[in-house]
Amino acid sequence: MTGSQRSLAKGSAAPGPVPEGVTRLYSMRFCPYVQRARLVLIAKGIKHEVVNINLKNKPDWFFEKSPLGLVPSIETSDGKIVYESPVVCDYLDEAFPGVKLTPADPYEKAQQKILLEHFSAVTSAMHKILLAKKDNQDTTELKTQFFEKFKILEGALAKRKSPYFGGESVSMIDYMIWPWFERFGVFEVQEVLENSPSVKAWQELMLQDPAVKETFTEPDVFRGFFELYSKNNWDAFDYGLD
Repeated sequence: MTGSQRSLAKGSAAPGPVPEGVTRLYSMRFCPYVQRARLVLIAKGIKHEVVNINLKNKPDWFFEKSPLGLVPSIETSDGKIVYESPVVCDYLDEAFPGVKLTPADPYEKAQQKILLEHFSAVTSAMHKILLAKKDNQDTTELKTQFFEKFKILEGALAKRKSPYFGGESVSMIDYMIWPWFERFGVFEVQEVLENSPSVKAWQELMLQDPAVKETFTEPDVFRGFFELYSKNNWDAFDYGLD
C-alpha cells in the first residue's frame, strides 16, 4: 500500500491519475467504514494507495470522487468511482481475483446481509453513546440499550457453533463488523465482552488475522483522535503523525 498520510483539505491540489494496476482509496485514518474497505483490500491482496481527506474541511475536488462527500470511496485507473462501504467491499470482492470473502451460496450470503442489518442497530447505539460523551451527558441508559442490542451478535455466533460469523474461516461479515470492536475503548463498552463468550473468542481470533493486524489502531490513539475531534479541532485527522 502506498499513498498520502496527512489529510488533504480545502485548497489542496487533487491527486493525479490513478496509476495502472492500482486502486485508490479515499480515506480518513480513524473511520470504521474506511477500515472495512482496507480490510478487504488487504485480505484480497489488491494493490492500492490511500489518500486521506480532512472531513471537516474537504477539498472541492473530493466531491467528484465521492458525490456524498463521505469516505470510503475508491477510484480505479480507468476512472471508475465506487462509494458507500458495503458497496465498495462487495465491488472489490467481485471485481478482483483472490480469496472470495462473500459466500457463493445465496442463502449464506443472505444470512450475512441480515446479520449486518442487525449490526447497524449496534453501531447506532454506539454512536449515541459517543454523542452523549461529546456533550458530557450521562451514558448509563444508552449503554444498557447497547448491551441489549449486542446480544444478537452473541446469539448468532453461539447458534452457528463456528469460530467466525460466516463459518470456519474469515469472511465478509467478519470484516464488516470488526472495526467497531477496535473502538470499544472510546465508547467505554469493553465489558460487554465479559458476558459474550462466543464473541470474545471470535475477537481473539480476529486479532490474529493478517488484515486486522495491518489495519489495527491502538486504543490510546483512538482516544487522542476523539479528544481533538470532539472539540472540532481539524488537527484530529492527522493525530499521531509526526
